[in-house]
Amino acid sequence: MRADDINDIISATHRYARGLDLHDPDEAASAFAEDGVWDATAVGLERYEGYEAVIGFFRADAAAVAHGVHMITNHLVEFDDDDHAHGTNYVYAEAEMNNGAQIKAIALNRDRYVRTPAGWRIAERVISPLTTPQMEGFEV
Repeated sequence: MRADDINDIISATHRYARGLDLHDPDEAASAFAEDGVWDATAVGLERYEGYEAVIGFFRADAAAVAHGVHMITNHLVEFDDDDHAHGTNYVYAEAEMNNGAQIKAIALNRDRYVRTPAGWRIAERVISPLTTPQMEGFEV
């Protein structure tokens, strides 16, 4: 049933955000497929491909961020077939870094999703700014 699939996809995006905000890189990375991609080059960060690279970044992020919040909303999901989908959602993110920097980004996540044996996962997330990102001092 598509409603269940959409709920699972949205849950994956929320696990990602909660994992980042609670300094739980394992939870954040659990939202991604094994060969998943996280790409924030448009907001001045990097592109990470594959589980080890993605979780490595999330571990470094957890160590560098003192406090942070990611609010993800406005999900739109379209299905390509029974096991693949794509969509968008908005993210409002703020963080206080351990080095004292204040970070803020309002962005559009362009996602691809894949059904895995463990459920729906993010196959690729490309983050594009909607306002000018304030990333000075983001040292991860």
